[in-house]
Amino acid sequence: MKNTEKYTRQFFEAPKTSMKWADKTYIDKAPIWCSVDLRDGNQALIIPMNLEEKLEFFKLLVELGFKEIEIGFPAASETEYEFCRTLIEQDLIPDDVTIQVLTQSREHIIKKTFEALKGCKNAIVHLYNSTSLAQREQVFRKSRKEIIDIAVTGAELCKKYREKYEGNFRFEYSPESFTGTEPEFALDICNAVLNVWQPAHDDKVIINLPVTVQLSMPHVYANQIEYICENIRYRENVIISLHPHNDRGCAVADTEMGLLAGADRVEGTLFGNGERTGNVDIVTLAMNMFSQGVDPELDFTDIPKITELYTRVTRMNVYERSPYSGKLVFAAFSGSHQDAIAKGMKWRAEGHTDLWTVPYLPIDPEDVGREYSADVIRINSQSGKGGIGYILETRFGYDLPKKMREVVGYAVKSVSDHKHKELLPDEVYEIFKSKFVDVTIPLNVIESHYVQCEGIEATVTLTYNGKKAVAADTGNGRLDAVSNAIRSYTGLDFSINTYSEHALEVGSASKAVSYVEIISKGKSYWGAGIDNDIVVSSIKALVTAVNIMESDS
Repeated sequence: MKNTEKYTRQFFEAPKTSMKWADKTYIDKAPIWCSVDLRDGNQALIIPMNLEEKLEFFKLLVELGFKEIEIGFPAASETEYEFCRTLIEQDLIPDDVTIQVLTQSREHIIKKTFEALKGCKNAIVHLYNSTSLAQREQVFRKSRKEIIDIAVTGAELCKKYREKYEGNFRFEYSPESFTGTEPEFALDICNAVLNVWQPAHDDKVIINLPVTVQLSMPHVYANQIEYICENIRYRENVIISLHPHNDRGCAVADTEMGLLAGADRVEGTLFGNGERTGNVDIVTLAMNMFSQGVDPELDFTDIPKITELYTRVTRMNVYERSPYSGKLVFAAFSGSHQDAIAKGMKWRAEGHTDLWTVPYLPIDPEDVGREYSADVIRINSQSGKGGIGYILETRFGYDLPKKMREVVGYAVKSVSDHKHKELLPDEVYEIFKSKFVDVTIPLNVIESHYVQCEGIEATVTLTYNGKKAVAADTGNGRLDAVSNAIRSYTGLDFSINTYSEHALEVGSASKAVSYVEIISKGKSYWGAGIDNDIVVSSIKALVTAVNIMESDS
């Protein structure tokens, strides 16, 4: 790469901390979640949501279990103001849900923000100003003291206007661009704001420490968070919040490490929408906790429904490989993966464990509204016998013998390879049925009659190469007798090697399926047959195997 010399590390390491977070291996409880889809997410859309879409999205967030929802920047535009007023005037905010609104540290903006909240039962007023070295030097050209004065003035104005309005209004402060701010200065400005607001047990303050731009590896951010947690004033009455963006692709790691380092709260969006590379993906964070046996206290049991609404109102897509929510995240195309999944599912069904330990699947797809046969085992030219057999068994009821699965697998993969496409379960079934079930050309057995003698004598009415005939022979059983009758009439050289059967349906009048393998000149041929009569189904399977053998000659 050229121009490497242009770049330098823009973050500031925290003074030495205890690094207790590094000894923890998992997050043991859900944080306070705050969705910022309707503010941070919405402002990053090519076409921002209209009022109806925002209302629909808000209702979804409530259904999912969010208790804090940032709805916008009411003083920024009439659309934002109208949305806030609509939620309040139409009584759409449940009593246990708190809306959050953003404001800059300017009096006319703070005043209009409180006007927008008139009549609201519970709200968080989120004050912010930029604090990073780059912003101070290049954008505002102000000293540290002047930047602190902006924050303190805003805090005083928020306190002043809160006294004029009824409602449970709490405060949040963000030193925006925290990750580019010297940690000691970030601590100073947060403490200065807290001194104004005087947090108490019944009036806690949120200090939000955003990864406005990702500048460092996640452990650096964790140390910065731990430094603030260990040194901030009024800690017992301060809620430390995280708001990571994803510029380095580490938003989830930043957040998880930040929670280990002492943070209490997370601001993010569904599926990670947001400015530039997006906000942290709350779906991924919550499901990561779920996969470790910790209740995230959000309901993502119907990911397809959530994805449909999200893509419709935001006009954004969910990447196919996005953890937990992408269309392909549970899909296994590889034959070895499919085989392991199928065997893992069977092992679990046999009662070996109630815990979810299926290979290649970190969580049970059904827990997020996905289906095994449609979403897990996907069939293409890379698939194997295990996956194809799994589809036929779980979707259509055919429990193929192990050796037959391999033969059917090659046939299905050949079609996929030739067509250069994935095959849906119904297409897999049609290939199996057309190539391996009840094939009647050039040989077909129309009817058979049996007489008990030293063995079984079978009289068979058949057609072969267009000619109808009657053939008879004896055998150890009915299928063996019919096989001998076919061989004696046609002159074909084969022997039955494997036979198995099972019920295809439940009930007294259920159909049965039989599987027959024949051997001819050292080669194996398989056929399947279906009928209400198990003997007839076995003969159909035999006839199919013979016809496949004939087509190979």
